[in-house]
Amino acid sequence: MKATTLPILIVDDQRDVLEALRLLLKSEGLASQTVSDPGSALGAVKKSPFALALVDLNYTRDTTSGAEGLELLKNLKRADADLPVVVMTAWGSINLAVEAMRLGAGDFIEKPWDNARLMSVLRNQIALGAALRREQRLQEENTLLRGEDENFIAGSRVMQSVLALVERVAPTDANVLVLGENGTGKGVVARLIHARSRRAERTLVKVNMGGIPDSIFEAEMFGHVRGAFTDAKTDRIGRFELADGGTLFLDEIANIPLAQQAKLLRVLEDGEFERVGSSRTLKVDVRLIAATNADLAAEVAAGRFRKDLLFRLNTVEVRLPPLRERHEDIIPLAEAFLARSAQRYQRIGMHLSGEARRALEEYPWPGNVRELSHVMERAVLTASAEKIVQLDFSLPSTQAPAGAAPVRLEDAEQDMIRNALERCRGNIQKTAEMLGLSRAALYRRLEKFGIRVPE
Repeated sequence: MKATTLPILIVDDQRDVLEALRLLLKSEGLASQTVSDPGSALGAVKKSPFALALVDLNYTRDTTSGAEGLELLKNLKRADADLPVVVMTAWGSINLAVEAMRLGAGDFIEKPWDNARLMSVLRNQIALGAALRREQRLQEENTLLRGEDENFIAGSRVMQSVLALVERVAPTDANVLVLGENGTGKGVVARLIHARSRRAERTLVKVNMGGIPDSIFEAEMFGHVRGAFTDAKTDRIGRFELADGGTLFLDEIANIPLAQQAKLLRVLEDGEFERVGSSRTLKVDVRLIAATNADLAAEVAAGRFRKDLLFRLNTVEVRLPPLRERHEDIIPLAEAFLARSAQRYQRIGMHLSGEARRALEEYPWPGNVRELSHVMERAVLTASAEKIVQLDFSLPSTQAPAGAAPVRLEDAEQDMIRNALERCRGNIQKTAEMLGLSRAALYRRLEKFGIRVPE
C-alpha cells in the first residue's frame, strides 16, 4: 500500500505506549502525532486532517469501562465524519467492541497488540477511509433531494406510486428488494425505508457485495474468532452481528458468488450463523434490504443466482423508474441540485435560463439522477454568469462550439480551489469558508489534486 501523506493520530494516556506506537509507525513509513488525553485529540482533529485516529478507550479518570474512549469516538466523528477510527483497549470485551463499531469505529485492537495485526488493521482502515471519501462524493451525486423528514422529490405519478409503496412497507420487518438502473437512487430508498421503520433508532449497516472478495466473504459477513485462520489475532464482528436489531443493506446483491449464496440463505431463513472458527450458533434480528441493477430473473435462469435466495430477498419489490420516465421531476430535481451546489461553492443567486430548462427536459439522462446532479454541479463551477445557459451543461445534445472540449468536473473543481486560494492569499481557513468546506475536507482535496498552497 502506498504510504499516506497525512499523519496518524495516536491517543493514549501512557507515554510508553505512545512512544512504542510512534516508533512502530515510523518504521513502517507512516507519520504520526501523539496526544495523551481526549481533549487534545479533539483539538488536533479540528485543527488538522489525519489519515486515521488510533484511540485508547480507557484513560486516567476511568480505567476500565471505556466510557471516556467511547465519548471521544463520538466527538471525533462529529468533528470529521470521514475520519477512520481504530480503538484499542487492555480491557477488551466483545460488547465494548460492538458498541465502539456502532458508534463509528472501523476496527479494534486489544493490548498488548501484535505488530503485524496492528499494521494490517491500520493500513486496511486507511485504504477504506480513502475509498469511502471517494464514495461519499458519489453518494452526494446520487441523492434524490431529501427534506427534513427524509422525503425526496417525487412529483411525477410514477414516483408517487413508489413513495406510497415505501410508506406502506417501511414500518414492517419485510425484506425489500430495490431494483433500478444505476443512478436512480436505490441507496436513498434504502435509507428512507430504514428511517421510516421501527428500527430507525438502531444501526443501518451498508455492504457493497461487489467489493467483498470470495475468500473473506464469511469472515466479513459473519465474523470470526481468534485463531480461526493465520491473521485472526482477535475476535471480529461480522456485518450481520453489527446490524443486530437494525437494518442490513446489501447493495449490488447480484454480485454475490454462487458458492456463497447458500451461506447467506441460511441466515435469512432462520437468523442463525456461526463465526468462522466457532461452533457456537448465534442468532440475530436483522431487517434486510437488498438492491441491484441486474435482472435477477435472468440471473436465475442462467444459473448464476439461486431461486430460493431470490424468494427470500423480494418479499416486497420496489422498482425505481429511470429519470426519462419521470419527466415532471427533471426540473424540480435540477433546481434542487443547483441550489445545493450554488451554496456549496458560494455562488448564490444562480438560476436556469429558459433554454437551459428545455435542454434538461429534452436530454434522455442515461445516468439518471446521479448524472443530473453531476451536470448541475459542473454547471455551477463553470458558468460565467449567474444565469446558466444551455452550453454550460456540455451535454451530448448541447455540444459546445466546434473544437471546444467538454470540461471535466474534477478539472473545474481544481480551478475553483486554486482561484479561491489565490483570492485568499493561501489562507486555508478563509479558503475553506469561501468554498463551503471544512478545513479537513479542503486539505483532502488539496492532497487529492496535488495542489500546493501559495506562500
